[in-house]
Amino acid sequence: MIFTGPHPPVDVPATSLTSFVLGRAERHAGRTAVVDVAGAREYTYGGFASAVRRAATGLHARGFRKGDVLAMLAPNVPEYPIAFHAAAMAGGTVVLLNPLDTPDELTAHLNDAGARLLVVSPAEAAKAAALAARTKVEEVLVFGEAAGATPFAALLGADGPPEPSIDPADDVVALLHSSGSTGTPKGVMLTHRNMVANVLQISLGAPNAEDEKVLAVPPFHHAFGLIMAMNASLLQGSTIVTMPRFDPEAYLAAIQEHRITRLFIVPTIAVLLAKSPLVDRYDLSSVRSIVSGGAALDPGIARRVRDRIGCRINQGYGLTEALVSFMQLDGSVANASVGRNTPNIECRIVDVETGAERGRGHTGEILIRGPHVMKGYLNAEEATREVLDPDGFLHTGDLGYMDDDGQLFLVDRLKELIKYKGQQVSPVELETLLQAHPKVADAAVIGVPDEEASEIPKGFVVAREPVTPEELMSYIAERVAPYKKIRRLEFVDEIPRTPVGKIARRALKERDPAA
Repeated sequence: MIFTGPHPPVDVPATSLTSFVLGRAERHAGRTAVVDVAGAREYTYGGFASAVRRAATGLHARGFRKGDVLAMLAPNVPEYPIAFHAAAMAGGTVVLLNPLDTPDELTAHLNDAGARLLVVSPAEAAKAAALAARTKVEEVLVFGEAAGATPFAALLGADGPPEPSIDPADDVVALLHSSGSTGTPKGVMLTHRNMVANVLQISLGAPNAEDEKVLAVPPFHHAFGLIMAMNASLLQGSTIVTMPRFDPEAYLAAIQEHRITRLFIVPTIAVLLAKSPLVDRYDLSSVRSIVSGGAALDPGIARRVRDRIGCRINQGYGLTEALVSFMQLDGSVANASVGRNTPNIECRIVDVETGAERGRGHTGEILIRGPHVMKGYLNAEEATREVLDPDGFLHTGDLGYMDDDGQLFLVDRLKELIKYKGQQVSPVELETLLQAHPKVADAAVIGVPDEEASEIPKGFVVAREPVTPEELMSYIAERVAPYKKIRRLEFVDEIPRTPVGKIARRALKERDPAA
C-alpha cells in the first residue's frame, strides 16, 4: 500500500538549482536577501544574484569546471549561500563540511570527494592549511582575510557567468554526510533535481509570506539548514538573518532586534523557548511560525512553546538522503505526529523481517519515494543498493505507522543513530573507538533521552582491567567532535548480542531506566 499526502502532485522544473532558487531575484531586487545578525554585511536580492554570478565567473577563471568539487567549512554567514550558488552555477558540486568534525574526519571527506577548492571562515584558515596539505585541495578561499588564503572577494570580478550544460536529474550539486543505516559517514549525493523538488515542496506545503524574516540558526551544512532556512527562503523572497553560532541571549535578542517572523529550530531551542526565564526579557511578538526539525519534538514542549510565544509550531521529518518528506502542514495534525506527506512524496510501511506491506495503524519500516530522494552514496555502490530499492523507494531505517488520517507517527529507529541537538552520532563509530582502548574488552553505545539535547550517547563497557568512566569518556572526547562525546558510561559484565553477533541495543535500552 502506497500512502500519499493531501496535496496534488506538482511538476518539478527541469532546471538547475540556482536558476530555480534565484528565478524571482529580480522581482525582489531591492529587498534584503541576507544579512548577518550584527547588521554589518547585507545583500539585497539584486546584489546577491549579482554576487553569485560574479563569483561563478571568478571560479571559472580559476579553471573550475563542470564536475569539479568545492568544499565549504564555515558557520552561517551571508557569503555562505553566495559561495554555494556560485559553485553550483559554475557546474560544480559543493561538499558541505561540519566545522565540529575532527581533522581526520574532514580529511576523509575531502579526499573521498576529490575537492579542489576549500572555502572557509577566518577562524578555520589554519585548519584549512593543514587539510590542504593532506588532500587534493589546490587553493583555500576565505570569507574576509587570513594569512595563506585567498579572499573570497577576489572572485567577484566581471558579471559574465559560465553557462555549463547541466543535467538536473543526474548532476550532483550538493554532497552532505550521513551515517545512513550502517554507522560510518557516507557522502549523500543530491542532484539539482533532488533539491529543486524539495525546495518546491516546502514552498508549497509551508509557504513564507513575502515580508518574512527568517533567523538562520540551523547550520547550512546540515540538510535542514541548507534546504529550509537557506534555499526555500531565498526562493520565496524572504530575508535571511544569519547567526554563526547559537547563544541563548544573542538568539533572543536577534529575534527582537530584527523582528524575526519565522524560526527554524531544533528541539534543544524549543526547550529554551518553553522553559527559560530569559524569554520573558525579550519581545518575541513578531514571531508568526516556528518549524522544528533535526530530531523528534516532544509534544508537551511544543504546546508550551505555542502557548508562551503565541504562534504556530510545526515539525517536519526527513533525513539527509530524503530531505523534508513529511510536515505538519496545517492545524489539524496531532502534536505527536510528524504530519502528512509533502507534495510528490509516496510512502510505504513494511514489515521489518519479511518486507510485507503494513496497513494503516501497523508499525513497520518507513520507505519513501519521490523526486527529492538522493541519487546515492558517493563511492559506495553496495551501501546504495542496501537502502535504495530498484523501484526508487528509500529504506529510512525508521519505524513508524500511518494513521487513518494520513499522519505519520515515528516509533523507533532501526538505524540506531543518536540525535544529539540535531547532529547525527553513530554508535558504531563510538563503539569502535571504545573497543580499541587497551582496558576495554567489549563495548556498546546507545542514545538515551535528554530533555535539552533530545538524546545523549551512553556507553556500556566490559572492562579488561580497572578503569574509570572519566578516563574512558576523556579518551573518546579527545578523538571525536564535541557533539559525539559519550556523556554517560556504565560498566557491565557482558554486552548482550544476537545469535549473529549484533549488539542487542533494545536490551540495553530496557536495562537503562532513562532510555
